[in-house]
Amino acid sequence: MALSPEIEAQILRYYHAERWRIGTIATQLHVHRDSVARVLAQAGLPALGPVRRPSAIDPYLPFILDTLTQFPRLRASRVYDMVKGRGYPGRPDHFRHLIARHRPRPKAEAYLRLRTLPGEQMQVDWGHFGHLEIGRARRPLMAFVAVLSWSRQIFLRFYLGAYMENFLRGHVGALTAWGGCPRVALYDNLKSAVLERQGSVIRFHPTLLALAGHYRFEPRPVAVARGNEKGRVERAVRFIRDAFFAGRRFTDVDDLNAQADAWVSGPAGERRCPEDEALTVHEAFEQERTRLLTLPGNAFPTDEVKAVCAGKTPYVRFDLNDYSIPHTCVARTLSVAASLDQVRILDGQTVVATHRRSYDRRQQIEVPEHIATLVAHKHQAAAHRGTDHLVQAVPTSRELLTQAVERGEPLGRTVRALTELLEAYGVAELTAAIADALGRGVPHPNAVRLALEKRRQAKAEPPPLAVPLPEHVKRRDVPVRPHKLDDYDQLMGGSPDDE
Repeated sequence: MALSPEIEAQILRYYHAERWRIGTIATQLHVHRDSVARVLAQAGLPALGPVRRPSAIDPYLPFILDTLTQFPRLRASRVYDMVKGRGYPGRPDHFRHLIARHRPRPKAEAYLRLRTLPGEQMQVDWGHFGHLEIGRARRPLMAFVAVLSWSRQIFLRFYLGAYMENFLRGHVGALTAWGGCPRVALYDNLKSAVLERQGSVIRFHPTLLALAGHYRFEPRPVAVARGNEKGRVERAVRFIRDAFFAGRRFTDVDDLNAQADAWVSGPAGERRCPEDEALTVHEAFEQERTRLLTLPGNAFPTDEVKAVCAGKTPYVRFDLNDYSIPHTCVARTLSVAASLDQVRILDGQTVVATHRRSYDRRQQIEVPEHIATLVAHKHQAAAHRGTDHLVQAVPTSRELLTQAVERGEPLGRTVRALTELLEAYGVAELTAAIADALGRGVPHPNAVRLALEKRRQAKAEPPPLAVPLPEHVKRRDVPVRPHKLDDYDQLMGGSPDDE
């Protein structure tokens, strides 16, 4: 719709005389803003820009622009400190907006489309998918993702943590699932692959080099901060996050991995292959499979091996939990070899214990035989301590115990019976009673008890009363063996018979 000359004159006057903005003119005159702009453009008059008022930053702009030219990524807070030290009076919040206007923008970078041959390359990366609560433990859920660069075939496996052992297990699982190995493996600069990097000089992780040597592939890291160089696996992680993991329910990691295998062989394999859209990913992979290197006859070992110290208790600590060991292995250094579902404890080359692996924390995983053997050993040690105590107090009891065992009497019960008689009658009376029982050829606690009762009745003494004493008092009541006095007679220069 054409505007009348009166409206066009008003637009020109409001814009150049009153300095209204185009949006304000369009609103007040009830016309479209494009019509206002067309009238102003046809008038041939110079467009009026925004009125720029003097700013407190103006005297410092040459210094700021020079600094940002030398250091384009310097933070605004650091530039503010530098300018404030030179007398800038403004506040830091407004200064950030001003710096954003003057910071040099990086030039747009063009990228080449990377092409690979079948069987030439795979790309590997980790993806973080939150945490899982297992009992009292909170463990990260990490996805190992490997992608064949030509066919886009995905291998997906979830683990509880991005440990080096899980990194190795992911490689072995991927190559086993594919039935072959590509010639190059592409990584970013994660610690499981690159330990140190100075320019083009790279120090690889020695375990990764051992894995690469076993399967005959070349590990190759991308340049620093160049994730686009392994864009196939980056997109695969994003594809897994959106098309597989979002909204998915699972009971545990094994269930999640089973669902992942079904998804990889199903929907993920039925999508179109970018290298040849006439093929699906699964069909392209069947062609690429024949170009992969043959796998060696044995798989690379992936068990986590760790030295542990066993203390006084029959347990070793591994991965937040305690695992039982035989009591004969305490107070020494042992080795733990752990797979995803089993923990083996070794003393040298000998396996001394095998347990299921727990991903909880502060749990005691025990073999019942380990604890039962220790308890039996402790009971036997207690019996030995009782025998030593009895023989030390009454030396003649050794012969009675020997004869009682030869006759088939239980040693522990005999020792306990004689110990009770010792506490009730004392050392002298028990010594005499044991001598009487041995003299009659009856090495039995009942014979000793009968002899003690006869001696008590002959002396017309009352029966002894058992006085219960605390354990710490009993430990103080240590019998003392009487010393012979012959040594003192020799010191006196003679014997009592000389007087």
